[in-house]
Amino acid sequence: MADLKVSRRRSGQRRRAKWAAVCAGLVLTLGVGQQGAAVASDSIAPPKPPRNLLAFPAAVAGSLANPSAPPAGADDWNCKPTREHPRPVVLLHGTWANAYDSWSMLSPWLKQAGYCVFAPSYGGAPGSPIQATGHVPDSARQIAAYVDRVLKATGARQVDLVGHSQGGGLTPRWYLRFAGGTDSAHPKRNKVHSLIGLAPSNHGTTASGLGTLTTELGLNQPVSLLVGQAYADQMVGSAVNRTLDRDGDTQPGVSYTVIATKLDEVVTPYTNQFLTAGPGATVKNITVQDICRQDLSEHLSIAYDSNAAQLVRNALDPAHAKPVDCSLTLPVLGG
Repeated sequence: MADLKVSRRRSGQRRRAKWAAVCAGLVLTLGVGQQGAAVASDSIAPPKPPRNLLAFPAAVAGSLANPSAPPAGADDWNCKPTREHPRPVVLLHGTWANAYDSWSMLSPWLKQAGYCVFAPSYGGAPGSPIQATGHVPDSARQIAAYVDRVLKATGARQVDLVGHSQGGGLTPRWYLRFAGGTDSAHPKRNKVHSLIGLAPSNHGTTASGLGTLTTELGLNQPVSLLVGQAYADQMVGSAVNRTLDRDGDTQPGVSYTVIATKLDEVVTPYTNQFLTAGPGATVKNITVQDICRQDLSEHLSIAYDSNAAQLVRNALDPAHAKPVDCSLTLPVLGG
Protein backbone atom coordinates (compact mmCIF):
# COMPACT_ATOMS: atom_id res chain seq x y z
CA MET A 1 0.00 0.00 0.00
CA ALA A 2 2.84 2.40 0.89
CA ASP A 3 4.56 1.66 -2.44
CA LEU A 4 1.30 2.36 -4.28
CA LYS A 5 0.91 5.74 -2.52
CA VAL A 6 4.50 6.71 -3.41
CA SER A 7 3.93 5.68 -7.01
CA ARG A 8 0.74 7.74 -7.25
CA ARG A 9 2.42 10.76 -5.68
CA ARG A 10 5.35 10.56 -8.09
CA SER A 11 2.96 10.16 -11.01
CA GLY A 12 1.08 13.28 -9.91
CA GLN A 13 4.32 15.21 -9.59
CA ARG A 14 5.32 14.15 -13.11
CA ARG A 15 1.95 15.25 -14.51
CA ARG A 16 2.20 18.65 -12.80
CA ALA A 17 5.76 19.15 -14.02
CA LYS A 18 4.74 18.16 -17.57
CA TRP A 19 1.81 20.61 -17.54
CA ALA A 20 4.03 23.39 -16.19
CA ALA A 21 6.53 22.70 -18.97
CA VAL A 22 3.77 22.85 -21.59
CA CYS A 23 2.57 26.20 -20.21
CA ALA A 24 6.12 27.54 -20.11
CA GLY A 25 6.60 26.49 -23.71
CA LEU A 26 3.38 28.26 -24.69
CA VAL A 27 4.52 31.45 -22.98
CA LEU A 28 7.88 31.36 -24.73
CA THR A 29 6.46 30.40 -28.11
CA LEU A 30 3.85 33.14 -28.12
CA GLY A 31 5.94 35.77 -26.36
CA VAL A 32 9.66 36.03 -25.96
CA GLY A 33 10.24 33.13 -28.32
CA GLN A 34 9.15 35.36 -31.18
CA GLN A 35 12.20 37.49 -30.52
CA GLY A 36 14.69 34.64 -30.84
CA ALA A 37 17.14 33.32 -28.30
CA ALA A 38 19.97 35.79 -28.77
CA VAL A 39 21.44 37.44 -25.68
CA ALA A 40 22.11 41.14 -25.96
CA SER A 41 25.67 42.31 -26.38
CA ASP A 42 27.47 45.30 -27.81
CA SER A 43 26.94 43.93 -31.32
CA ILE A 44 23.44 42.49 -30.98
CA ALA A 45 20.36 44.68 -30.61
CA PRO A 46 18.40 43.85 -27.45
CA PRO A 47 15.08 42.09 -28.06
CA LYS A 48 11.92 44.16 -28.05
CA PRO A 49 9.32 43.49 -25.36
CA PRO A 50 7.16 40.47 -26.29
CA ARG A 51 3.52 41.01 -27.17
CA ASN A 52 0.85 38.37 -26.89
CA LEU A 53 -2.54 37.90 -25.29
CA LEU A 54 -2.09 34.36 -23.98
CA ALA A 55 1.06 34.73 -21.88
CA PHE A 56 -0.75 35.70 -18.69
CA PRO A 57 -3.47 32.99 -18.83
CA ALA A 58 -0.81 30.39 -19.67
CA ALA A 59 1.34 31.57 -16.77
CA VAL A 60 -1.58 31.32 -14.34
CA ALA A 61 -2.30 27.78 -15.52
CA GLY A 62 1.37 26.86 -15.21
CA SER A 63 1.60 28.24 -11.69
CA LEU A 64 -1.40 26.16 -10.59
CA ALA A 65 0.23 23.03 -11.98
CA ASN A 66 3.61 23.71 -10.36
CA PRO A 67 3.39 26.62 -7.88
CA SER A 68 7.04 26.41 -6.82
CA ALA A 69 8.50 26.67 -10.32
CA PRO A 70 10.42 29.84 -11.19
CA PRO A 71 9.47 31.64 -14.40
CA ALA A 72 11.57 30.99 -17.48
CA GLY A 73 14.88 32.85 -17.32
CA ALA A 74 14.94 33.17 -13.53
CA ASP A 75 17.00 31.61 -10.76
CA ASP A 76 20.14 30.64 -12.66
CA TRP A 77 22.40 30.55 -9.61
CA ASN A 78 25.48 30.22 -11.80
CA CYS A 79 24.74 33.49 -13.62
CA LYS A 80 27.42 36.15 -13.32
CA PRO A 81 26.66 39.81 -13.99
CA THR A 82 28.36 41.45 -16.96
CA ARG A 83 29.95 44.84 -17.39
CA GLU A 84 26.86 45.95 -19.33
CA HIS A 85 24.49 44.63 -16.64
CA PRO A 86 26.44 44.56 -13.37
CA ARG A 87 23.45 44.21 -11.04
CA PRO A 88 21.18 41.17 -10.78
CA VAL A 89 17.46 41.88 -11.11
CA VAL A 90 15.19 40.52 -8.38
CA LEU A 91 11.51 40.31 -9.36
CA LEU A 92 8.96 40.56 -6.55
CA HIS A 93 5.36 39.51 -7.16
CA GLY A 94 2.25 41.01 -5.60
CA THR A 95 -0.40 39.88 -3.12
CA TRP A 96 -2.11 36.54 -3.77
CA ALA A 97 0.20 35.93 -6.73
CA ASN A 98 3.47 34.03 -7.18
CA ALA A 99 6.72 34.34 -9.12
CA TYR A 100 5.63 32.17 -12.04
CA ASP A 101 2.29 33.78 -12.83
CA SER A 102 3.64 37.31 -12.32
CA TRP A 103 6.89 37.20 -14.29
CA SER A 104 6.58 34.71 -17.14
CA MET A 105 6.80 37.58 -19.63
CA LEU A 106 9.32 39.93 -18.05
CA SER A 107 11.75 37.33 -16.66
CA PRO A 108 12.72 35.55 -19.92
CA TRP A 109 12.83 38.89 -21.75
CA LEU A 110 15.29 40.40 -19.27
CA LYS A 111 17.32 37.19 -19.34
CA GLN A 112 17.54 37.43 -23.13
CA ALA A 113 18.69 41.01 -22.77
CA GLY A 114 21.66 39.84 -20.71
CA TYR A 115 20.53 40.28 -17.10
CA CYS A 116 20.90 37.81 -14.25
CA VAL A 117 17.28 37.40 -13.12
CA PHE A 118 15.93 36.01 -9.87
CA ALA A 119 12.31 35.64 -8.78
CA PRO A 120 11.33 34.37 -5.33
CA SER A 121 7.88 33.47 -4.13
CA TYR A 122 7.46 34.86 -0.63
CA GLY A 123 4.97 35.55 2.13
CA GLY A 124 2.92 32.38 1.81
CA ALA A 125 2.82 28.68 2.58
CA PRO A 126 5.47 26.68 0.67
CA GLY A 127 3.97 25.00 -2.38
CA SER A 128 0.88 27.20 -2.47
CA PRO A 129 0.12 29.20 -5.64
CA ILE A 130 -1.23 31.98 -3.37
CA GLN A 131 1.69 33.94 -1.95
CA ALA A 132 2.44 37.36 -0.40
CA THR A 133 -0.38 37.08 2.08
CA GLY A 134 1.73 37.46 5.22
CA HIS A 135 2.55 40.45 7.42
CA VAL A 136 4.60 42.92 5.37
CA PRO A 137 7.57 43.09 7.82
CA ASP A 138 7.80 39.28 7.81
CA SER A 139 7.79 39.21 4.01
CA ALA A 140 10.44 41.94 3.95
CA ARG A 141 12.73 39.78 6.06
CA GLN A 142 12.27 36.91 3.61
CA ILE A 143 13.26 39.22 0.77
CA ALA A 144 16.30 40.38 2.77
CA ALA A 145 17.53 36.80 3.10
CA TYR A 146 16.88 36.13 -0.58
CA VAL A 147 18.77 39.24 -1.74
CA ASP A 148 21.74 38.24 0.45
CA ARG A 149 21.71 34.85 -1.25
CA VAL A 150 21.65 36.47 -4.70
CA LEU A 151 24.55 38.79 -3.84
CA LYS A 152 26.62 35.92 -2.49
CA ALA A 153 25.95 33.67 -5.49
CA THR A 154 26.59 36.31 -8.16
CA GLY A 155 29.37 38.26 -6.46
CA ALA A 156 27.50 41.49 -7.17
CA ARG A 157 27.59 44.44 -4.78
CA GLN A 158 23.99 45.55 -5.37
CA VAL A 159 20.73 44.37 -6.92
CA ASP A 160 17.88 46.12 -8.70
CA LEU A 161 14.39 45.32 -7.43
CA VAL A 162 11.42 45.19 -9.83
CA GLY A 163 8.09 44.56 -8.17
CA HIS A 164 4.39 44.44 -8.88
CA SER A 165 1.76 45.74 -6.43
CA GLN A 166 2.86 44.81 -2.88
CA GLY A 167 6.14 43.58 -4.38
CA GLY A 168 6.86 47.02 -5.80
CA GLY A 169 5.58 49.02 -2.87
CA LEU A 170 5.27 48.43 0.86
CA THR A 171 7.29 45.23 1.18
CA PRO A 172 10.49 46.29 -0.63
CA ARG A 173 10.27 49.74 0.97
CA TRP A 174 10.11 48.06 4.39
CA TYR A 175 13.12 45.96 3.43
CA LEU A 176 15.03 49.05 2.34
CA ARG A 177 14.33 50.95 5.56
CA PHE A 178 14.04 48.38 8.32
CA ALA A 179 15.46 45.04 7.12
CA GLY A 180 18.96 45.90 5.91
CA GLY A 181 18.43 46.87 2.29
CA THR A 182 20.10 50.25 2.77
CA ASP A 183 22.55 51.97 5.08
CA SER A 184 21.34 55.54 5.60
CA ALA A 185 24.65 56.64 7.10
CA HIS A 186 26.67 55.10 4.28
CA PRO A 187 24.49 54.90 1.11
CA LYS A 188 27.39 53.44 -0.89
CA ARG A 189 26.93 50.31 1.20
CA ASN A 190 23.31 49.90 0.09
CA LYS A 191 22.42 46.42 -1.13
CA VAL A 192 19.81 47.89 -3.48
CA HIS A 193 20.54 50.34 -6.28
CA SER A 194 17.01 50.87 -7.59
CA LEU A 195 13.38 49.97 -6.86
CA ILE A 196 11.03 49.87 -9.85
CA GLY A 197 7.36 49.41 -8.99
CA LEU A 198 4.59 48.36 -11.36
CA ALA A 199 1.29 49.53 -9.83
CA PRO A 200 2.92 49.57 -6.38
CA SER A 201 0.93 49.83 -3.15
CA ASN A 202 3.12 52.60 -1.77
CA HIS A 203 0.62 54.65 0.26
CA GLY A 204 -2.16 52.14 0.71
CA THR A 205 -5.33 51.52 -1.20
CA THR A 206 -9.06 52.06 -0.90
CA ALA A 207 -9.50 48.97 -3.16
CA SER A 208 -12.13 50.76 -5.26
CA GLY A 209 -14.15 51.46 -2.11
CA LEU A 210 -14.00 47.98 -0.58
CA GLY A 211 -11.03 48.92 1.58
CA THR A 212 -12.73 52.12 2.70
CA LEU A 213 -15.79 50.11 3.73
CA THR A 214 -13.88 47.46 5.68
CA THR A 215 -11.74 50.13 7.34
CA GLU A 216 -14.72 52.22 8.47
CA LEU A 217 -16.52 49.12 9.74
CA GLY A 218 -13.42 47.91 11.60
CA LEU A 219 -13.31 44.73 9.53
CA ASN A 220 -9.77 44.83 8.16
CA GLN A 221 -8.41 42.37 10.73
CA PRO A 222 -11.34 39.92 10.44
CA VAL A 223 -10.98 40.00 6.65
CA SER A 224 -7.23 39.44 7.02
CA LEU A 225 -7.90 36.29 9.01
CA LEU A 226 -9.43 34.92 5.81
CA VAL A 227 -7.20 36.41 3.09
CA GLY A 228 -3.96 37.21 4.90
CA GLN A 229 -2.50 40.04 6.96
CA ALA A 230 -1.20 41.71 3.79
CA TYR A 231 -4.76 42.90 3.16
CA ALA A 232 -4.94 45.02 6.31
CA ASP A 233 -1.31 46.15 5.91
CA GLN A 234 -2.08 47.69 2.52
CA MET A 235 -5.18 49.63 3.45
CA VAL A 236 -4.91 53.42 3.62
CA GLY A 237 -3.90 54.45 7.12
CA SER A 238 -2.63 51.03 8.23
CA ALA A 239 0.07 50.79 10.89
CA VAL A 240 2.52 49.61 8.23
CA ASN A 241 1.75 52.62 6.04
CA ARG A 242 2.00 55.06 8.92
CA THR A 243 5.35 53.63 9.99
CA LEU A 244 6.80 53.72 6.48
CA ASP A 245 5.56 57.22 5.69
CA ARG A 246 6.63 58.75 8.99
CA ASP A 247 10.14 59.65 7.79
CA GLY A 248 9.46 60.16 4.09
CA ASP A 249 9.08 57.89 1.10
CA THR A 250 12.66 57.14 0.13
CA GLN A 251 16.08 56.04 1.31
CA PRO A 252 19.34 57.84 0.45
CA GLY A 253 21.23 56.38 -2.49
CA VAL A 254 18.27 54.56 -4.05
CA SER A 255 16.72 55.34 -7.43
CA TYR A 256 12.93 54.86 -7.44
CA THR A 257 10.63 54.47 -10.46
CA VAL A 258 6.85 54.12 -10.24
CA ILE A 259 4.95 52.90 -13.31
CA ALA A 260 1.23 53.36 -12.74
CA THR A 261 -1.93 53.02 -14.80
CA LYS A 262 -4.94 55.30 -14.55
CA LEU A 263 -7.16 52.22 -14.92
CA ASP A 264 -5.89 50.54 -11.75
CA GLU A 265 -8.83 49.01 -9.91
CA VAL A 266 -6.87 47.51 -7.01
CA VAL A 267 -4.44 50.17 -5.76
CA THR A 268 -6.77 53.16 -5.70
CA PRO A 269 -6.57 56.03 -6.15
CA TYR A 270 -3.70 55.32 -8.52
CA THR A 271 -1.93 58.50 -7.39
CA ASN A 272 -1.34 56.78 -4.02
CA GLN A 273 1.34 54.85 -5.85
CA PHE A 274 3.53 57.89 -6.45
CA LEU A 275 6.54 58.73 -4.28
CA THR A 276 8.23 61.94 -3.23
CA ALA A 277 12.02 62.00 -3.27
CA GLY A 278 13.82 62.63 0.01
CA PRO A 279 17.48 63.53 0.58
CA GLY A 280 19.92 61.58 -1.57
CA ALA A 281 17.25 59.72 -3.55
CA THR A 282 15.71 60.14 -6.99
CA VAL A 283 12.10 59.42 -7.96
CA LYS A 284 10.49 59.12 -11.37
CA ASN A 285 6.69 58.80 -11.33
CA ILE A 286 5.25 57.57 -14.65
CA THR A 287 1.64 57.13 -15.71
CA VAL A 288 1.70 54.73 -18.64
CA GLN A 289 -1.23 56.42 -20.43
CA ASP A 290 0.75 59.68 -20.51
CA ILE A 291 3.17 57.87 -22.82
CA CYS A 292 0.85 55.45 -24.63
CA ARG A 293 -2.74 56.66 -24.89
CA GLN A 294 -3.95 53.32 -26.25
CA ASP A 295 -2.64 51.44 -23.21
CA LEU A 296 -5.64 49.93 -21.40
CA SER A 297 -3.71 47.93 -18.86
CA GLU A 298 -5.08 47.78 -15.33
CA HIS A 299 -3.63 46.36 -12.13
CA LEU A 300 -3.22 42.75 -13.26
CA SER A 301 -2.18 43.20 -16.88
CA ILE A 302 0.49 45.84 -16.29
CA ALA A 303 2.94 43.02 -15.52
CA TYR A 304 2.22 41.69 -19.04
CA ASP A 305 2.22 45.07 -20.77
CA SER A 306 4.96 45.46 -23.39
CA ASN A 307 4.81 49.25 -22.98
CA ALA A 308 5.42 48.99 -19.24
CA ALA A 309 8.13 46.39 -19.86
CA GLN A 310 10.13 48.85 -21.94
CA LEU A 311 9.73 51.45 -19.18
CA VAL A 312 11.15 48.90 -16.73
CA ARG A 313 14.10 48.25 -19.02
CA ASN A 314 14.71 51.99 -19.38
CA ALA A 315 14.72 52.38 -15.60
CA LEU A 316 17.20 49.52 -15.23
CA ASP A 317 19.53 51.01 -17.82
CA PRO A 318 18.72 54.72 -18.29
CA ALA A 319 21.95 55.33 -20.21
CA HIS A 320 20.58 53.14 -23.03
CA ALA A 321 16.88 53.98 -22.75
CA LYS A 322 14.78 53.35 -25.85
CA PRO A 323 11.53 55.05 -26.91
CA VAL A 324 8.44 53.04 -26.05
CA ASP A 325 6.98 51.50 -29.21
CA CYS A 326 3.41 52.00 -28.02
CA SER A 327 1.04 49.14 -28.68
CA LEU A 328 -2.54 48.42 -27.69
CA THR A 329 -2.67 46.69 -24.30
CA LEU A 330 -5.90 45.13 -23.05
CA PRO A 331 -7.26 44.85 -19.52
CA VAL A 332 -6.39 41.57 -17.74
CA LEU A 333 -4.70 40.05 -20.84
CA GLY A 334 -2.04 42.68 -21.47
CA GLY A 335 -0.30 42.48 -24.85
